[in-house]
Amino acid sequence: MDKFRMMFQFLQSNQESFMNGICGIMALASAQMYSAFEFNCPCMPEYNYTYGIGLLIIPPIWFFLLGFVLNNNVSVLAEEWRRPTGRRTKDPTILRYMFCSITQRSLIAPAVWVSVTLMDGKSFLCAFSVNLDIDRFGNASLVQGMSESERIKLLARIPCKDLFQHQEIRAAASRYIKCISQACGWMFLLMMTFTAFLIRAIRPCFTQAAFLKTKYWSHYIDIERKMFDETCKEHAKSFAKVCIHQYFENISGEMRSFHFRRSSRDGSDDDSEDKKSDEEKLLGIRAQDDMNKVLWNWHTCKPALALRKDE
Repeated sequence: MDKFRMMFQFLQSNQESFMNGICGIMALASAQMYSAFEFNCPCMPEYNYTYGIGLLIIPPIWFFLLGFVLNNNVSVLAEEWRRPTGRRTKDPTILRYMFCSITQRSLIAPAVWVSVTLMDGKSFLCAFSVNLDIDRFGNASLVQGMSESERIKLLARIPCKDLFQHQEIRAAASRYIKCISQACGWMFLLMMTFTAFLIRAIRPCFTQAAFLKTKYWSHYIDIERKMFDETCKEHAKSFAKVCIHQYFENISGEMRSFHFRRSSRDGSDDDSEDKKSDEEKLLGIRAQDDMNKVLWNWHTCKPALALRKDE
Protein backbone atom coordinates (compact mmCIF):
# COMPACT_ATOMS: atom_id res chain seq x y z
CA MET A 1 0.00 0.00 0.00
CA ASP A 2 2.87 2.38 0.75
CA LYS A 3 4.31 1.82 -2.71
CA PHE A 4 0.96 2.55 -4.35
CA ARG A 5 0.56 5.65 -2.19
CA MET A 6 4.02 6.89 -3.15
CA MET A 7 3.28 6.24 -6.83
CA PHE A 8 -0.03 8.11 -6.57
CA GLN A 9 1.66 11.06 -4.89
CA PHE A 10 4.36 11.07 -7.57
CA LEU A 11 1.75 11.14 -10.32
CA GLN A 12 -0.09 13.96 -8.58
CA SER A 13 3.08 16.03 -8.18
CA ASN A 14 4.11 15.38 -11.79
CA GLN A 15 0.71 15.62 -13.39
CA GLU A 16 1.94 17.35 -16.53
CA SER A 17 4.49 14.61 -17.22
CA PHE A 18 1.86 12.02 -16.38
CA MET A 19 -0.64 13.52 -18.83
CA ASN A 20 2.04 13.68 -21.52
CA GLY A 21 2.68 9.99 -20.89
CA ILE A 22 -1.04 9.24 -21.16
CA CYS A 23 -1.18 11.10 -24.48
CA GLY A 24 1.79 9.11 -25.74
CA ILE A 25 0.18 5.83 -24.69
CA MET A 26 -3.05 6.84 -26.43
CA ALA A 27 -1.14 7.68 -29.59
CA LEU A 28 0.58 4.28 -29.57
CA ALA A 29 -2.75 2.61 -28.79
CA SER A 30 -4.40 4.30 -31.76
CA ALA A 31 -1.68 3.05 -34.10
CA GLN A 32 -1.83 -0.43 -32.58
CA MET A 33 -5.62 -0.51 -32.85
CA TYR A 34 -5.44 0.38 -36.52
CA SER A 35 -2.88 -2.34 -37.22
CA ALA A 36 -5.08 -4.87 -35.40
CA PHE A 37 -8.24 -3.58 -37.06
CA GLU A 38 -9.63 -5.84 -39.80
CA PHE A 39 -10.54 -3.55 -42.69
CA ASN A 40 -13.57 -4.88 -44.59
CA CYS A 41 -14.80 -2.57 -47.31
CA PRO A 42 -18.44 -3.40 -48.17
CA CYS A 43 -17.65 -3.00 -51.91
CA MET A 44 -21.11 -1.58 -52.55
CA PRO A 45 -21.65 1.84 -54.14
CA GLU A 46 -24.15 2.84 -51.45
CA TYR A 47 -21.79 2.19 -48.53
CA ASN A 48 -18.19 2.48 -49.74
CA TYR A 49 -17.89 6.23 -49.24
CA THR A 50 -19.63 6.17 -45.86
CA TYR A 51 -17.45 3.32 -44.58
CA GLY A 52 -14.16 4.76 -45.85
CA ILE A 53 -14.72 8.32 -44.62
CA GLY A 54 -16.32 7.09 -41.40
CA LEU A 55 -13.19 5.07 -40.64
CA LEU A 56 -11.17 8.24 -41.17
CA ILE A 57 -13.34 10.51 -38.99
CA ILE A 58 -15.25 8.60 -36.29
CA PRO A 59 -12.30 6.92 -34.46
CA PRO A 60 -10.40 10.25 -34.18
CA ILE A 61 -13.49 11.84 -32.65
CA TRP A 62 -13.64 8.99 -30.13
CA PHE A 63 -9.94 9.37 -29.29
CA PHE A 64 -10.41 13.14 -28.94
CA LEU A 65 -13.27 12.72 -26.45
CA LEU A 66 -11.31 10.02 -24.62
CA GLY A 67 -8.44 12.46 -24.23
CA PHE A 68 -10.80 14.88 -22.48
CA VAL A 69 -12.16 12.11 -20.26
CA LEU A 70 -8.70 10.99 -19.12
CA ASN A 71 -7.47 14.53 -18.46
CA ASN A 72 -7.96 15.57 -14.82
CA ASN A 73 -7.78 19.25 -15.72
CA VAL A 74 -11.18 19.04 -17.41
CA SER A 75 -12.91 18.99 -14.03
CA VAL A 76 -10.73 21.90 -12.87
CA LEU A 77 -11.67 23.86 -15.98
CA ALA A 78 -15.39 23.12 -15.58
CA GLU A 79 -15.32 24.01 -11.89
CA GLU A 80 -13.53 27.29 -12.53
CA TRP A 81 -15.88 28.15 -15.39
CA ARG A 82 -19.11 27.41 -13.51
CA ARG A 83 -18.19 28.71 -10.05
CA PRO A 84 -19.84 31.90 -8.73
CA THR A 85 -17.66 34.97 -8.98
CA GLY A 86 -17.75 35.86 -5.27
CA ARG A 87 -14.68 37.79 -4.15
CA ARG A 88 -12.49 36.40 -6.91
CA THR A 89 -12.99 37.46 -10.51
CA LYS A 90 -12.76 34.95 -13.35
CA ASP A 91 -10.22 35.63 -16.08
CA PRO A 92 -11.37 34.33 -19.49
CA THR A 93 -7.78 34.16 -20.73
CA ILE A 94 -6.92 31.62 -18.03
CA LEU A 95 -9.90 29.46 -18.96
CA ARG A 96 -8.92 29.75 -22.62
CA TYR A 97 -5.34 28.74 -21.84
CA MET A 98 -6.47 25.68 -19.86
CA PHE A 99 -8.90 24.65 -22.59
CA CYS A 100 -6.23 25.02 -25.29
CA SER A 101 -3.76 23.00 -23.24
CA ILE A 102 -6.27 20.16 -22.79
CA THR A 103 -7.24 20.29 -26.45
CA GLN A 104 -3.64 20.11 -27.66
CA ARG A 105 -2.99 16.94 -25.67
CA SER A 106 -6.29 15.39 -26.76
CA LEU A 107 -5.48 15.95 -30.45
CA ILE A 108 -2.34 13.77 -30.41
CA ALA A 109 -4.05 10.38 -30.66
CA PRO A 110 -6.56 11.49 -33.35
CA ALA A 111 -3.72 12.97 -35.39
CA VAL A 112 -1.83 9.66 -35.20
CA TRP A 113 -4.93 7.72 -36.28
CA VAL A 114 -5.59 10.02 -39.27
CA SER A 115 -1.93 9.88 -40.30
CA VAL A 116 -1.74 6.09 -40.13
CA THR A 117 -5.04 5.73 -41.98
CA LEU A 118 -3.96 8.06 -44.79
CA MET A 119 -0.56 6.41 -45.09
CA ASP A 120 -2.17 3.00 -45.38
CA GLY A 121 -4.64 4.18 -48.03
CA LYS A 122 -7.30 1.50 -47.60
CA SER A 123 -9.98 3.93 -46.48
CA PHE A 124 -9.29 6.21 -49.46
CA LEU A 125 -9.45 3.25 -51.82
CA CYS A 126 -12.78 2.18 -50.38
CA ALA A 127 -14.26 5.69 -50.39
CA PHE A 128 -13.16 6.91 -53.82
CA SER A 129 -12.89 3.80 -55.98
CA VAL A 130 -16.21 4.60 -57.69
CA ASN A 131 -14.76 7.93 -58.91
CA LEU A 132 -11.92 6.34 -60.88
CA ASP A 133 -11.54 6.74 -64.62
CA ILE A 134 -10.78 3.15 -65.50
CA ASP A 135 -9.61 4.12 -68.99
CA ARG A 136 -6.35 5.37 -67.43
CA PHE A 137 -5.40 1.86 -66.34
CA GLY A 138 -5.77 0.09 -69.69
CA ASN A 139 -8.37 -2.30 -71.09
CA ALA A 140 -11.05 0.30 -71.77
CA SER A 141 -13.19 -2.40 -73.30
CA LEU A 142 -13.91 -3.66 -69.79
CA VAL A 143 -16.62 -1.05 -69.25
CA GLN A 144 -17.86 -0.80 -72.83
CA GLY A 145 -21.52 -1.59 -73.17
CA MET A 146 -22.13 -1.18 -69.44
CA SER A 147 -24.71 1.18 -68.05
CA GLU A 148 -23.72 3.82 -65.52
CA SER A 149 -25.04 1.81 -62.56
CA GLU A 150 -23.21 -1.34 -63.69
CA ARG A 151 -19.96 0.62 -64.13
CA ILE A 152 -20.26 2.07 -60.61
CA LYS A 153 -20.92 -1.40 -59.18
CA LEU A 154 -17.83 -2.71 -60.95
CA LEU A 155 -15.64 0.12 -59.65
CA ALA A 156 -17.00 -0.36 -56.14
CA ARG A 157 -15.57 -3.90 -56.14
CA ILE A 158 -11.98 -2.75 -56.72
CA PRO A 159 -11.09 -2.70 -52.96
CA CYS A 160 -12.22 -6.34 -52.65
CA LYS A 161 -9.61 -8.66 -54.07
CA ASP A 162 -11.87 -11.69 -54.20
CA LEU A 163 -14.71 -9.86 -56.02
CA PHE A 164 -12.76 -8.06 -58.75
CA GLN A 165 -11.46 -10.44 -61.39
CA HIS A 166 -9.08 -8.17 -63.31
CA GLN A 167 -6.17 -8.06 -60.89
CA GLU A 168 -3.88 -5.96 -63.08
CA ILE A 169 -6.43 -3.14 -63.27
CA ARG A 170 -7.14 -3.50 -59.58
CA ALA A 171 -3.44 -3.26 -58.67
CA ALA A 172 -2.93 -0.16 -60.83
CA ALA A 173 -6.04 1.55 -59.45
CA SER A 174 -5.05 0.67 -55.87
CA ARG A 175 -1.55 2.10 -56.30
CA TYR A 176 -3.00 5.27 -57.82
CA ILE A 177 -5.45 5.95 -54.97
CA LYS A 178 -2.96 4.94 -52.26
CA CYS A 179 -0.44 7.35 -53.75
CA ILE A 180 -2.97 10.18 -53.43
CA SER A 181 -3.84 9.05 -49.90
CA GLN A 182 -0.19 9.03 -48.81
CA ALA A 183 0.30 12.49 -50.29
CA CYS A 184 -2.67 13.70 -48.25
CA GLY A 185 -1.14 12.00 -45.20
CA TRP A 186 2.16 13.82 -45.58
CA MET A 187 0.34 17.11 -46.15
CA PHE A 188 -1.67 16.46 -42.99
CA LEU A 189 1.50 15.77 -40.99
CA LEU A 190 3.15 18.89 -42.38
CA MET A 191 0.10 21.00 -41.52
CA MET A 192 -0.11 19.60 -37.96
CA THR A 193 3.62 20.08 -37.37
CA PHE A 194 3.57 23.63 -38.69
CA THR A 195 0.51 24.48 -36.59
CA ALA A 196 2.16 23.05 -33.47
CA PHE A 197 5.26 25.11 -34.23
CA LEU A 198 3.21 28.28 -34.52
CA ILE A 199 1.39 27.59 -31.24
CA ARG A 200 4.42 26.65 -29.14
CA ALA A 201 7.10 28.90 -30.59
CA ILE A 202 5.63 32.05 -32.10
CA ARG A 203 2.74 32.81 -29.73
CA PRO A 204 4.86 33.39 -26.58
CA CYS A 205 7.15 35.72 -28.54
CA PHE A 206 4.35 38.19 -29.25
CA THR A 207 2.46 37.97 -25.94
CA GLN A 208 5.10 36.82 -23.47
CA ALA A 209 3.73 38.77 -20.49
CA ALA A 210 0.16 37.60 -21.04
CA PHE A 211 1.39 34.07 -21.71
CA LEU A 212 3.33 33.94 -18.43
CA LYS A 213 0.37 35.38 -16.52
CA THR A 214 -2.14 32.88 -17.84
CA LYS A 215 0.30 29.99 -17.37
CA TYR A 216 1.03 31.02 -13.76
CA TRP A 217 -2.62 31.37 -12.71
CA SER A 218 -3.67 28.19 -14.46
CA HIS A 219 -1.00 26.36 -12.43
CA TYR A 220 -2.21 28.17 -9.32
CA ILE A 221 -5.80 27.02 -9.83
CA ASP A 222 -4.66 23.41 -10.24
CA ILE A 223 -2.36 23.51 -7.20
CA GLU A 224 -4.96 25.30 -5.07
CA ARG A 225 -7.50 22.61 -5.77
CA LYS A 226 -5.03 19.83 -4.92
CA MET A 227 -4.02 21.49 -1.64
CA PHE A 228 -7.66 22.11 -0.73
CA ASP A 229 -8.44 18.43 -1.30
CA GLU A 230 -5.42 17.40 0.78
CA THR A 231 -6.45 19.76 3.60
CA CYS A 232 -9.99 18.37 3.52
CA LYS A 233 -8.64 14.83 3.70
CA GLU A 234 -6.43 15.68 6.67
CA HIS A 235 -9.32 17.44 8.40
CA ALA A 236 -11.68 14.51 7.73
CA LYS A 237 -9.10 12.07 9.09
CA SER A 238 -8.57 14.11 12.26
CA PHE A 239 -12.31 14.72 12.62
CA ALA A 240 -13.04 11.00 12.39
CA LYS A 241 -10.24 10.14 14.82
CA VAL A 242 -11.39 12.65 17.44
CA CYS A 243 -15.03 11.64 16.96
CA ILE A 244 -14.20 7.96 17.50
CA HIS A 245 -12.10 8.73 20.57
CA GLN A 246 -14.89 10.79 22.08
CA TYR A 247 -17.37 8.03 21.30
CA PHE A 248 -15.35 5.46 23.17
CA GLU A 249 -14.78 7.91 26.01
CA ASN A 250 -18.51 8.38 26.45
CA ILE A 251 -19.48 4.73 26.02
CA SER A 252 -16.68 2.97 27.84
CA GLY A 253 -15.07 5.28 30.35
CA GLU A 254 -13.91 2.52 32.65
CA MET A 255 -12.33 0.55 29.82
CA ARG A 256 -10.50 3.61 28.61
CA SER A 257 -9.19 4.45 32.08
CA PHE A 258 -8.01 0.85 32.46
CA HIS A 259 -6.28 1.03 29.09
CA PHE A 260 -4.49 4.26 30.03
CA ARG A 261 -3.28 2.80 33.33
CA ARG A 262 -1.62 -0.02 31.44
CA SER A 263 -0.05 2.18 28.75
CA SER A 264 0.73 5.28 30.82
CA ARG A 265 4.25 4.13 31.41
CA ASP A 266 5.31 3.97 27.77
CA GLY A 267 2.82 5.74 25.51
CA SER A 268 1.17 8.59 27.42
CA ASP A 269 3.39 11.28 25.90
CA ASP A 270 2.91 9.99 22.38
CA ASP A 271 -0.88 9.77 22.82
CA SER A 272 -1.09 13.30 24.14
CA GLU A 273 1.03 14.61 21.25
CA ASP A 274 -1.13 12.77 18.69
CA LYS A 275 -4.29 14.11 20.29
CA LYS A 276 -2.91 17.62 20.26
CA SER A 277 -1.91 17.24 16.61
CA ASP A 278 -5.40 16.05 15.69
CA GLU A 279 -6.95 18.98 17.54
CA GLU A 280 -4.73 21.40 15.62
CA LYS A 281 -5.69 19.84 12.28
CA LEU A 282 -9.36 20.47 13.03
CA LEU A 283 -8.62 24.22 12.65
CA GLY A 284 -11.44 25.09 15.06
CA ILE A 285 -14.12 23.37 12.95
CA ARG A 286 -15.71 20.76 15.19
CA ALA A 287 -19.31 20.43 13.94
CA GLN A 288 -20.89 19.05 10.80
CA ASP A 289 -22.88 22.22 10.10
CA ASP A 290 -19.76 24.35 10.43
CA MET A 291 -17.86 22.15 7.96
CA ASN A 292 -20.75 22.22 5.48
CA LYS A 293 -20.77 26.00 5.73
CA VAL A 294 -17.02 26.16 5.08
CA LEU A 295 -17.34 23.96 1.98
CA TRP A 296 -20.31 25.94 0.71
CA ASN A 297 -18.50 29.24 1.20
CA TRP A 298 -15.44 27.88 -0.61
CA HIS A 299 -17.60 27.07 -3.61
CA THR A 300 -19.74 30.21 -3.67
CA CYS A 301 -17.26 32.80 -2.44
CA LYS A 302 -13.60 31.91 -2.79
CA PRO A 303 -11.22 34.29 -1.00
CA ALA A 304 -9.68 37.12 -2.94
CA LEU A 305 -6.12 36.67 -4.19
CA ALA A 306 -4.69 39.30 -1.83
CA LEU A 307 -2.76 37.80 1.06
CA ARG A 308 -2.41 39.57 4.38
CA LYS A 309 0.92 39.69 6.16
CA ASP A 310 1.09 37.69 9.37
CA GLU A 311 2.68 39.57 12.22
